[in-house]
Amino acid sequence: MKRNQTATIDHTRRHALSSLLGLATAALLPSIARAKDTQTSIVMVVQLNGPNLATDQRIAAHLGARGYSVRLVDQDYRPELARDASLIVISSTVSSKDVLPGWRTLPVPLVTWENDLLDDLAMSGKRHDVDFGETEKERYVWLVNAPHPIAAGLPAGVVNVYGTQAAMSWGKPGLGASIIASVYGQPDKAAIFAYETGATMDYETLAPARRVMFFMSNDSFANLLQSGQQLFDAAIDWAIKR
Repeated sequence: MKRNQTATIDHTRRHALSSLLGLATAALLPSIARAKDTQTSIVMVVQLNGPNLATDQRIAAHLGARGYSVRLVDQDYRPELARDASLIVISSTVSSKDVLPGWRTLPVPLVTWENDLLDDLAMSGKRHDVDFGETEKERYVWLVNAPHPIAAGLPAGVVNVYGTQAAMSWGKPGLGASIIASVYGQPDKAAIFAYETGATMDYETLAPARRVMFFMSNDSFANLLQSGQQLFDAAIDWAIKR
């Protein structure tokens, strides 16, 4: 066989091999993407036998549709078992007395809308209806920190977050908090606030990881308007550093 013919055959073989490798890599890309998504895992603490489980499942499905891997666990779940999670979410459907205390010091980002846990998490003071609580009928928040990522790009001022009037959780955070929004007409009640890792929370406790309080109550996720859902998604994304 002539040298130029041999070179042509070798070139053809290399081209074919390269094409096969390219096809194999392309076939692997979706599974690689899925593996990356599952690494962003959320442990969501709920009351598995409670009356609002359907709401928690709806939230989990929403987060799953956004690329997160969500695992629902019961309210007495041991915090140390969630050490490898990317984010802890504690729903207000839990009974606060049944939630174990280790979440306070766990060095994993955490988002909650259970105001009764704010004192246990050192995110507020201890006095019910003074340092934390829940209003009965609200539709609006006052966005006071529009530049913060949790503000979701919404302009500062009044934001309608609920479709109909509903309960709204609030707290009075420690000095190191960033207050993103307050209950409309009640500036002393923070509806959304956050702590960066290492920020001073209450009782001079330093945040072991990012911490976020959101204003929802047990069944209000379905009542969120687009603006409210934007704020919710932004709170999750900021806490998880996405």
